[in-house]
Amino acid sequence: MNASLHRQSNVTVNRQGRVVRRDFLRAIPLAGLAAGTLNWSDAMTVGAEDLRQQGTACILLWMQGGPSQFETFSPKPNHENGGETRAIPTSVSGIHIAENLPEIATKMDDLCLIRSMNSREGSHPRASYLMHTGYLPTASVKYPSIGSHVAHQIGDVDAELPSFVRIGRARGGSNGGFLGVGYDPFVMAQAGRMPENTTLTTTEDRHERRVHLMDRLETSYRTKEGQAEVREHHELYQKASRLVLSPNMNSFDINQEPIEVREMYGQTSFGQGCLLARRLVETGVTFVEVALGNWDTHQDNFERSAQLCEQLDRGYAGLIQDLKDRGMLDKTLVVWMGEFGRTPRINPRGGRDHFPRAFNVALAGGGVRGGQVIGETDAAGESVTARNVQVTDLFRTIFHGLNIDPDHENMSGIGRPIKIVDGGETVQEVFS
Repeated sequence: MNASLHRQSNVTVNRQGRVVRRDFLRAIPLAGLAAGTLNWSDAMTVGAEDLRQQGTACILLWMQGGPSQFETFSPKPNHENGGETRAIPTSVSGIHIAENLPEIATKMDDLCLIRSMNSREGSHPRASYLMHTGYLPTASVKYPSIGSHVAHQIGDVDAELPSFVRIGRARGGSNGGFLGVGYDPFVMAQAGRMPENTTLTTTEDRHERRVHLMDRLETSYRTKEGQAEVREHHELYQKASRLVLSPNMNSFDINQEPIEVREMYGQTSFGQGCLLARRLVETGVTFVEVALGNWDTHQDNFERSAQLCEQLDRGYAGLIQDLKDRGMLDKTLVVWMGEFGRTPRINPRGGRDHFPRAFNVALAGGGVRGGQVIGETDAAGESVTARNVQVTDLFRTIFHGLNIDPDHENMSGIGRPIKIVDGGETVQEVFS
């Protein structure tokens, strides 16, 4: 078989006579499918393992509350709806963004802006749920968040660190849903201090004995009626035990970074959260969400947006530059988004209200072609006039960038298979 595989797929063999793993993983899905010995499910499993080894990851920068597109990536300085926000040029000729983001403007070569996002959900809880899961909330099904799906598909189940980490309190962010509590995020209130309850209060040997004792105490309940509950409880405790005993716990300690690196991200909760995200991805964490809020600017929109953008600008630009300098950007998809945008018209309190009909998303890394803008709105910023992008389109695009099959089905708690993404089309321009 090895000889045949070598002739057909041009895989290489190392000095010990073993097939080089990356070539084998690249070849086996095609060879197996062609020979009829490997189905698509098996091929995707092999591909997922390859992605784990390659360090494929995603960082979501979540703008809680809904950022104003006019004060971030879609200024309208020549229209009264644009208010007092001016536009500035970026590193890409012809592309302008709001003056609030001067450092991000220098990274435009790596960013792809989607200015034509469209949704019908203007309620914070429902829109946040939709933008985290791709589905609207229902009473019967608890849908997994995008981070849970990524962890489930390409996360390393044997890793000592969690596959999904959320930094900051993201209102409306979904959890593992019907995938189970094992795919809930590991939540940190903020970067800058070690996670709570992760320091051993006894010796490592005594800790292990306590874990084994707990297993024995649960045995009776497990055999009678609580099999599922005990299994989930056991898995969580095993993960927690591996975490607190892991030498990789120092990945959470951003104080180990040189001061110049910390300054590059900005000495704010969000900036340091972005730095922590980079450290975690570098250690093997698959998905990290960093929240910045509150963008719910119903009043004093211009002043509050400028203050939030000051944090965003340093943290976001620092993250892109740091990932690029370390050769990690090509393998790390960075997504910037909130639950919706803000109204084009300014209200009497100098604010902008909820507006899901036309808002922005920014993508970078992970095969994204930077230096481009997809979609546009009319002069007033009230309607999408080109390349309407729905939430399902965005989700398919994100999973495409991570080489995850969006049509993969998981069994829900009501006994019905549910796709990761139901409907939509990949926005191919993002990658070409």
